Amino acid sequence: MKKFIELWKKYSYVILLIFIIASLFDFKIAVAAIICMVAPIIVSLFKGRFWCGNLCPRGSFYDNVVSKFSKKNQVPKFLKSVYFRIFVILFMFTMFGIGIKENWGNIEGIGMVFYRIIVITTLIGIVLSLFYNNRTWCNFCPMGSIAAFISYIKRDKNNILQVSNTCVNCKICSKKCPMGIEPYKYKGDALSHYDCIQCAKCAIACPKKSISYK
Repeated sequence: MKKFIELWKKYSYVILLIFIIASLFDFKIAVAAIICMVAPIIVSLFKGRFWCGNLCPRGSFYDNVVSKFSKKNQVPKFLKSVYFRIFVILFMFTMFGIGIKENWGNIEGIGMVFYRIIVITTLIGIVLSLFYNNRTWCNFCPMGSIAAFISYIKRDKNNILQVSNTCVNCKICSKKCPMGIEPYKYKGDALSHYDCIQCAKCAIACPKKSISYK
């Protein structure tokens, strides 16, 4: 399973590209995007934002393609703020709801609604990556924010990364985290920050191998 996830993380962005191109020929295909709306929420019930860092095709696109052009600067705090994220959720779902209502009964029209949202938000993520880091969009992605809220409510410390007492507070992990989290502050505990996407970049970078799954 671990090898599969690693391969998926590396190449699943191809699915996003195929989806965008294929949907141009038949907008009904775009309805499949509902999978990426529901999956993060379902996965968050068991493993926090694991979907975001390991299974999301768009996340793979940002990591493997966009990262090559990203400035890798810190994401402004207001983009990660609760108020901004609530605004984005309300705005996106309002626009989505209006689009679905206007096209109800027309599967191609509904597909166009999904397609428009995916393309526009992906482009927003690309543009922001040119100024900040490649995962900027993930800091306020509506579905990611809902998954983060569920993680916050559950406060489950199982099935997530752990920071052992061998941590020496070198802070290398915080420099590698695309979400601006400081894993070293969780020394001797689970990395239970609600926005941790469990991409394991901190674990890979840790010189002491202090971050890992149990």
